[in-house]
Amino acid sequence: MSSFAGLSTALSSLIAQRAALEVSGQNVANANTKGYTRQRADMSAVQALSAPSMFSSAQAAGNGVKVTGITRMGDVFLDARVRAETSSSSFAKAQAQSLSRLESTIAEPSDTGVATQLQKFWAGWQEVGNRPDDAAARNVLLGDARALVEQVASGYRAVETQWSQMRTEADTLVVEVNSTAQSVADFNERIRAVLVSGGSANELIDQRNVLVTKLSELVGAQGREREDGTLDVMVGGNALVRGTRANPIEVTGSYTMGVAIDGTNGQQVALQWVGTGTALPLDGGKLASHLADLSPSGLLANAAASWNGVAQSLADTVNPTHAAGATVADPTVAAGTPFFGFDAGPPAPPAALGLHVAITDADDIAAATPGQGALDGSNADAIARLADAVGGPDALYRAFVVQIGVDTRAATQRATVTEASRATAENLQLSNASVDLDEESVNMLAYQRAYEGAARVLTAVDEMLDVLINRTGVVGR
Repeated sequence: MSSFAGLSTALSSLIAQRAALEVSGQNVANANTKGYTRQRADMSAVQALSAPSMFSSAQAAGNGVKVTGITRMGDVFLDARVRAETSSSSFAKAQAQSLSRLESTIAEPSDTGVATQLQKFWAGWQEVGNRPDDAAARNVLLGDARALVEQVASGYRAVETQWSQMRTEADTLVVEVNSTAQSVADFNERIRAVLVSGGSANELIDQRNVLVTKLSELVGAQGREREDGTLDVMVGGNALVRGTRANPIEVTGSYTMGVAIDGTNGQQVALQWVGTGTALPLDGGKLASHLADLSPSGLLANAAASWNGVAQSLADTVNPTHAAGATVADPTVAAGTPFFGFDAGPPAPPAALGLHVAITDADDIAAATPGQGALDGSNADAIARLADAVGGPDALYRAFVVQIGVDTRAATQRATVTEASRATAENLQLSNASVDLDEESVNMLAYQRAYEGAARVLTAVDEMLDVLINRTGVVGR
């Protein structure tokens, strides 16, 4: 071995230990950086040069150390688990929020809710039955009826408002998905270029993974790594991002709830690929929750149908009995007039919005039974007892409110459970990939001591060579 080989060996250690120290410094610098994954400098010994032959030189030590690469300490399986749990958690959370928002529009139990107004309405009929000759009682009944109709319409309009907001949010989410997917494609291109040139793209990979997790939250995306360092993003088994290309998506369908939930008009809200018209099914994510709620069989469509059912039941329950009663003006024959009516089209509005009080004059209220006299209130009493009718508006409304309450509670519990699962998966990922300052401090101390040792070897070899060159074989003096 050459006398100068020791210098080369010590120099290789200085270079390797310094590089490892820089990696630890990078870890410490990014200890609080979101999405950063700790790195490690991989070192390997440099073997001795040898040429097997008859006159080969004697055995010698190796030629030092070299850094063979910088490993990113991530785990693809933990990353995949975090994305899957994020997808489920985001969907459950969005469902719970939608139900909570809908529940807040019902405001039951309260003194201003529909249930209280129904009680006032039936109590108004009872009051008219007790005092059929009291014009004030009749006018109060008409006022209570109009207030009830308005509250039913307000409940339906609240559903329409929530539907419109969610439809707009769906468009906003799609814009965010497309921009994030394009960013992932751009990162794929940059990462591939860096890896081809032999560089380290660990920081770029970290930033890309943060974006993919964001896509998991929005549309339930999953990642699929390729050999060239790029990452394909799959949504519902389809490639949202493949290599350096992002495939945009769009939400189609009407912005009007009544039109969109009509299953025969082709204006249902749907997610599809831009330019192809091919539907894109989603397995999870916030956008999947929105699309489910906006569908003809979704949460909001069912809520609208419930309000329509209450309005229709109110008319169907009261009108036949009212039509069979007699008015003050003609107590001998049945009036034959309905108490409630519906606005005509075209197009005909939903029952909850079209319902109105058909009686405009308090004297037209049919409170009496035909032939029982003008002061008879038995028909009004019969209408008051309809509050307990099976399948009546009260029963339908109670069932609607109870179902919303049960669904909201169940959705909230599911959201809590799935969020706990997501947090567990994230903690496992962080425990594997996050920076431990204590560990990095120990590593830096080890690299520092190794660097100092290599410097001492370099000094020793330098002193030896100084003696060999300057103090050995001095002749002729």
